[in-house]
Amino acid sequence: MDEAIRNKYTVVIGLEVHAQLLTNTKIYTSDSAEYGAMPNTHISPITLGHPGVMPKLNKRVPEFAMKIGLACNCEITRHNIFARKNYFYPDLPKGYQITQDKTPICTGGFVPIKLKDGTEKNIALTRIHIEEDAGKSMHTVDESDTLVDFNRAGVPLIEIVSEPDLRSGEEAYAYLTEVRRLVRYLEICDGNMEEGSLRCDANISVMLHDAKEYGKKVEVKNMNSIRNVQRAIEHEVERQILAIEAGEEIISETRTFDAATGLTASMRTKEDLNDYRYFPDPDLAPLNISQEWVDEVKSKLPSLPNDLFERFTKEMQLPDYDAGVLVDTKEIALYFEELCQHTKYYKAASNWMMGPIKSYLNELTLSIEKFPLKPIQIAELIRIVEDGKVSFAVASQKLFPHMLQAPEKSAEQIAQEHNLIQDSSSDSIQPIVDEVIAAFPDKVAAYQSGKKGLLGMFMGEVMKRSKGKADPKVASQLLEKSLN
Repeated sequence: MDEAIRNKYTVVIGLEVHAQLLTNTKIYTSDSAEYGAMPNTHISPITLGHPGVMPKLNKRVPEFAMKIGLACNCEITRHNIFARKNYFYPDLPKGYQITQDKTPICTGGFVPIKLKDGTEKNIALTRIHIEEDAGKSMHTVDESDTLVDFNRAGVPLIEIVSEPDLRSGEEAYAYLTEVRRLVRYLEICDGNMEEGSLRCDANISVMLHDAKEYGKKVEVKNMNSIRNVQRAIEHEVERQILAIEAGEEIISETRTFDAATGLTASMRTKEDLNDYRYFPDPDLAPLNISQEWVDEVKSKLPSLPNDLFERFTKEMQLPDYDAGVLVDTKEIALYFEELCQHTKYYKAASNWMMGPIKSYLNELTLSIEKFPLKPIQIAELIRIVEDGKVSFAVASQKLFPHMLQAPEKSAEQIAQEHNLIQDSSSDSIQPIVDEVIAAFPDKVAAYQSGKKGLLGMFMGEVMKRSKGKADPKVASQLLEKSLN
């Protein structure tokens, strides 16, 4: 699309994120909420809504909802009423969904985002409410029948609804990334979009810069990754602008996104609002939340990504890039935090986390919980490097692999056993320097005629002939002195 045409329009985006909560049982019954069981094995008369059954609220559900609400600076609703949302769909066994209508458990608040260019922005939230999930319709290959699995029916959800504050696919990507990181830090949802435990619908419209009203909203569904949410938004924005420029009218509709083609396609129009006939659920008493309960949930909140980012950049003086990588995963951030309790070489600790340790975990597809070395052992490894006993190259290429094979031994013990301790003695390094200089008379002449970059070549030879044991600082000083 021509940039001049694109720049005539303001993009308006709001996201609705459904997060499946990590409770052991469903929201209103003791049926298992575990993912991946054989179809229709985690069901009961309550899940299926048989006549006469009575739902009972799982206490963990409002606690989890309060966690994300407090983390996002929301107001917690003290008097909660559950409502029935009535509609027919084959995978909705009761013919209605128990949700919250007039009294969402969390209101207001915001999610902070940071874009690649460093721009920071708070995306306002409208509400976070509790509801139950529906079942799952499945269509088999070459079969006209639809199969229904009710295992997911009744699994607890929260729906996080943003204000229409997002202005680009990039902002939506950053927002959804932050929401996923938050639910993972809080341990209320695994954030797995591929398995459907985190789902996102995007409401998108465009308007001319001087317009007084938003354009007609189009909802896009069926996006199974954060990247695909961004792709769908970018395509839909372009589609709507080109349609308006061609004199066409935008239809308020629901569209689906095809990841293979990168295109959206119409599913159904939304000209008429659905009449869900909300009314208070007669089988569930109102939920009253006390200040003591809110305070108890708040006291158990972990350190959040933004708090850790501030600490890593301000107190530990790490670059923004390092801090961003470290806080991306809660377990990595907590490991690094513990590591820094045993060492003050924070930048060296960050380099080890993002370098050798991350490479090892990625190579074996392990999480940090399965890493065999404790933070205090990495701190000792950093200490002997900083003390000049072992070079970083030797530490990362030789000592670190030996430590992984013998995690019960200390770094210094292994370094002694494998003869890796660095030699800082001028008396032992000078003969090697003399040997290297004698071996390359033409290079010496070139160096002395001004090609100072050859010092690296001489250093490489010294390290090679000393089998990596020569102290690089001492070797460099002796080389320069001898060459000059």
